[in-house]
Amino acid sequence: MNPITAAHIHLMLSHVPVTIVLLAAGWLAFGLWRQSQEAQKTALAMLVLASLLAVPSYLTGEPASGAIKGVPGFSDRVLESHQAAAGIALAGSLALGVAALAGLVHFRGRAVVGWFSLLVLLGAIAVGCLVAWTANLGGQIRHAEIRMEEAPE
Repeated sequence: MNPITAAHIHLMLSHVPVTIVLLAAGWLAFGLWRQSQEAQKTALAMLVLASLLAVPSYLTGEPASGAIKGVPGFSDRVLESHQAAAGIALAGSLALGVAALAGLVHFRGRAVVGWFSLLVLLGAIAVGCLVAWTANLGGQIRHAEIRMEEAPE
């Protein structure tokens, strides 16, 4: 059995925020459509959780890159693109998490107003796209078959 490396940990952690943000966006849309306060507040809590889990995902990226440099199919250029995208995705995730937390605190004991949920939904869609793009770039680091260019570096 192979030992767990920094790359394993990063890959395991990185899938979680992506999944939660996309699920929360869907749940928030459902809550708006059904006018369900419970669904909207649950989605806001999910977005707070996703933003918190984005931090260890981001922090494990650097050790993971050290574990895979030099292996066949590795691309420095794709790694650099992934790292730049990760910073943007982390900032977006944290901003969205702060907004969701502010909404949970502000609307505690009362109804979430529709414009707020809609604004957070738009943010969740944008952040969902950012984290998915970042994850796709991360996958390209080792998987030349999903890169846009023909020849690996």
